[in-house]
Amino acid sequence: MSIKTYTIRSAMSPFSTSAPVCDALCCQVIYSPFGLAIHQNDHQARLRFVEWAQNEIAVVPDFHKRILFSDEAHFWLNGYVNKQNCRIWSEDNPQVYVKTPLHPEKLTVWCALWAGGIIGPYLLKNDEGHNVTVNGDRYRVMITNFFIPELNNHDIQELWFQQDGETCHTARATIDLLKDTFGDRLISRFGPVNWPRRSCYLTPLDYFLWGYVKSLVYADKPQTLDHLEDNICRVIADIWPQMLEKVIENWTSRLDYIRASRGSHMPEIIFKM
Repeated sequence: MSIKTYTIRSAMSPFSTSAPVCDALCCQVIYSPFGLAIHQNDHQARLRFVEWAQNEIAVVPDFHKRILFSDEAHFWLNGYVNKQNCRIWSEDNPQVYVKTPLHPEKLTVWCALWAGGIIGPYLLKNDEGHNVTVNGDRYRVMITNFFIPELNNHDIQELWFQQDGETCHTARATIDLLKDTFGDRLISRFGPVNWPRRSCYLTPLDYFLWGYVKSLVYADKPQTLDHLEDNICRVIADIWPQMLEKVIENWTSRLDYIRASRGSHMPEIIFKM
């Protein structure tokens, strides 16, 4: 994303200024990944995916219940939350940034969600047990040592796997590893079925899981990463199966909306129980 000016214009910040001030020792300016430019190619790719998914559902009515949707999210100890309703859509290149602490304490959490339950959470750590963010090597370690063994509890021949197009997900070695496990039942950039870019409102983790979990894990104001980790594991473990069923049924309604709008983005990220 090429950004040429320094203008705060965000749902998270009710002010706008051309000369933002930041304490140099305590924070840095980063560009929000939620300032997303809209491209016509996005609409076309999204519409193709929706048509494909609805055709699959027409043949196999519970097809949408067989998809493992996956994603990572950051959980900041200071409670900083990128809320879904702070996404900013524009036909032009959005110029958005937010302030975060220079050396924030955070956990990076991966989950896979489907109608049958949640696999995870998996917290990204290095060999020394320190919390780290995701990269290609760590992602493959997670798939090999955690995700694939967890799948032994399920009928792998019936399940599809979805991931977004982040670079850490789509290295050739990673795609080959996932193809070895899922064959043609892989929904991903560079996979047998293409996942359309900038389609956060089509992943149940974005439109439900992360927001739901973050709304609860900070209730007792955790002061350590261990406390935050315990809260994350507890909240995810307590999610009822009936709730996940509604989340996945909501996914089919989103397909209907996007098809009717010819691949357009959804103007609001809303999930109703």
